[in-house]
Amino acid sequence: MSNPAAIIDVGTGYTKMGLSTNTSPQYIIPTMLGERDKTLTSSSITKKQGLDELDFLIGDEAFENQKAYPPTRFMDHAIVADWDKMEKFYEQCYYRYLRINPEEHPVILTEPPLNTPENREYLAEVMFETFNVPGMYIAVQAVLAMCSTWISKSQTNKTLTGTVIDSGDGVTHIIPVSDGSVIPSAIKHIPIAGGDLTKFILDNLRERGEQIPQDEMLTIARTIKEQNCYVTSDIVKEYNLYDQKPDEFFKTFEGINRVTKKPFSVGVGYERFLAPEVFFNPNILSADYTVPVPMLVDQAIQQSPIDCRRPLYGNICLSGGSTMFKHFDKRMQKEIQKLVNERLDSAEKRTGAKPTPIDVKVIGTKYQRFAVFFGGSMIASSETFPTLCKTKAQYDEYGPAICRTSATFSSLV
Repeated sequence: MSNPAAIIDVGTGYTKMGLSTNTSPQYIIPTMLGERDKTLTSSSITKKQGLDELDFLIGDEAFENQKAYPPTRFMDHAIVADWDKMEKFYEQCYYRYLRINPEEHPVILTEPPLNTPENREYLAEVMFETFNVPGMYIAVQAVLAMCSTWISKSQTNKTLTGTVIDSGDGVTHIIPVSDGSVIPSAIKHIPIAGGDLTKFILDNLRERGEQIPQDEMLTIARTIKEQNCYVTSDIVKEYNLYDQKPDEFFKTFEGINRVTKKPFSVGVGYERFLAPEVFFNPNILSADYTVPVPMLVDQAIQQSPIDCRRPLYGNICLSGGSTMFKHFDKRMQKEIQKLVNERLDSAEKRTGAKPTPIDVKVIGTKYQRFAVFFGGSMIASSETFPTLCKTKAQYDEYGPAICRTSATFSSLV
């Protein structure tokens, strides 16, 4: 395994991939696979773009050619729902994007918390039998994200005990981790993440009557979310600022219609702070979910073993693009600290004894957006990585059951 490892992090919304010699992904593509509509085989759409002989497309190509290649879902909240399509997706990742021979590179693959052992076995079969990889390591995304915080200046020691807030495009997970192992009974999740915020912004723009090109709606809303949104500490105060100084706080998104080639502009207003506020007041988006993310974090830690609760509060790691909003970490730390202090005050009133204070620390890094990939790169570059991998020889001898569990990399701490 002298060659660098391939890292493929397949998420519900986007897939990040690259070699372990990089600190950030070489390719970030939509987790999308489109299969050819055979009724359009000889259409001008496919012939014009030279796609008439391709059976399926993935990533941006699938997104841009949805008429000829209708997209199919093979991931459901980060869990593989169709393994045949997943295998096709990996094939394109290797040969079209990474352009490497899978037989010459070990691979790090990621999985969500509570992934089933059967899914791990399916993954082993695909990698060892279809792609004949020399070695494979399946890592929980949360643990890799925690490794990525080791470079933070505020992180005084390397630890694999903490709480990970992982929010991507499809779902937000709160995962307590103790000594590199996830605490399954304490995991919390809310099916609200970046994709929902994008739709929320789009709905606001439509209600306001903004003129948006029909085929670019989601792309424009996503760009507005990434470039203009931020977290506020006081939503009422922010409303007043927008009303008092509209020229300063209201923004304008400008673009050119891809079809007509004419310029257009979209006004951006309250959604700048209302979209990220969904994490702290989810009832803005849906009446079905009323528990804010800070409270879910507190509940997850409180349901963890009592002897590791303090370190879980003291090392809360952020992971995923939906945690990248400006001031997200400060607001999250403030809200969780408030809940902790209220509990300690209540305990003091009941018992008359003053409990030891608990310090909440929320850690973000410059690699936060790709925390899982960066953590995988750190692990793959370590000397102990070859001992963590399941090898082709082990698979041939014992079968896919060897991948039901993965060794933790506590030796790196």
